[in-house]
Amino acid sequence: MKKVTVRFSALAVLLSFSFLTFGAHSASANTLVSTSPISGSTVSVSPTNVTITGELPLLADAVDANVITVKDPNGDRVDDGTISISDLSASVGLKTLVVTGMYKVTYSLLSDGDVPLEGNFSFKYLAPSNIAPIEPSPEPTQEQSPASSSWATNIFVILLLVGAVIVTIGLSLYARKLFSER
Repeated sequence: MKKVTVRFSALAVLLSFSFLTFGAHSASANTLVSTSPISGSTVSVSPTNVTITGELPLLADAVDANVITVKDPNGDRVDDGTISISDLSASVGLKTLVVTGMYKVTYSLLSDGDVPLEGNFSFKYLAPSNIAPIEPSPEPTQEQSPASSSWATNIFVILLLVGAVIVTIGLSLYARKLFSER
């Protein structure tokens, strides 16, 4: 009776361990790690793309099956439909955003041997209030000659150069004297 209990206990431990090991692996799903723009954030500069990063590598071969759509507050698509996949991340290009409001991103991305990474998030865009470029107005300038320096500045610079030459000659004679005595 003791042998049966030991065998049964060993079998139960082995089965429990295998369920925990293999069950956790098959139940792991690709989860969202980050988004750019960040979910729920407010941006004031129109982003050029939307990036979604998952926990598992995405299938780059399934370009037609991977979908990312971005819609403006009016429900119009503002993504260009060009999805690029790089290992864990997928990006879609955006047209220039002009409408202030909440933008909704919906995605469905395939990963190897896993359920698709699906979901949605929103970010808020604040369009600039004044988009017109500011034209520079020319200001009148005073005529100046290209070489507008005084004689005193020129004489000072020349005297500094002469002094530097004299100090250099003096230091070289002093160094010569020191090394000749050794």
